[in-house]
Amino acid sequence: MTDSALLDLLEADRAIALVRLPAIADPAALVAALARGGIRAIEFAFTTPGVEEIIAAAVAGAPAGVLIGAGTVTDADLVRRAGAAGAQFLVTPGVSGEVAVAAQDARLPVVMGAMTPTEVMAAVGLGASAVKIFPADTVGPAYFRHLAGPLPHVPLVASGGIAAHNAADYVRAGALAVTAGSSVIGRADVESGDWSAVTSKARAFTTAARGMKG
Repeated sequence: MTDSALLDLLEADRAIALVRLPAIADPAALVAALARGGIRAIEFAFTTPGVEEIIAAAVAGAPAGVLIGAGTVTDADLVRRAGAAGAQFLVTPGVSGEVAVAAQDARLPVVMGAMTPTEVMAAVGLGASAVKIFPADTVGPAYFRHLAGPLPHVPLVASGGIAAHNAADYVRAGALAVTAGSSVIGRADVESGDWSAVTSKARAFTTAARGMKG
């Protein structure tokens, strides 16, 4: 997996899905539902029980053009486990040199979490493919505009508190993409297998993030 493949996908969709649930009975169906709604970069958090098996099932059943990632990656052991499960990219909650080195060894792109300009620069220096500003809702879209001034070439991803009603605000302010979490991937929808609801919410999110009329 190359940095450019991930970044091209994020730029096209303007979204990345974050899946963090207590159980996921049918990962392939969830991935297909999100892809039908226009979200093709899908991150499964390591805080989800059995996530390695979930990632493996998602990768095996993913439609063409979909990338499956591992999220909440905090150390080298999780990098290795994510790679063994078939993850195609990694997402971290913060800056980690340990993760960066292990990811480079595994040839996996990393979206590294950060908040301050110092942390953003540190993440870039460690080889991050993109930098996730988390939690984005604590600083708002204007913060991305300020970061883009001195750091115009850093691909930024907004994560935390993003929904269809405010997704475009972050993209217009300079974010390459925004994270779709519980507003799109609802626990009740996943548990009941209501994949049409997931697709509908994903489509509304990506339509908004791209600044298009629904």
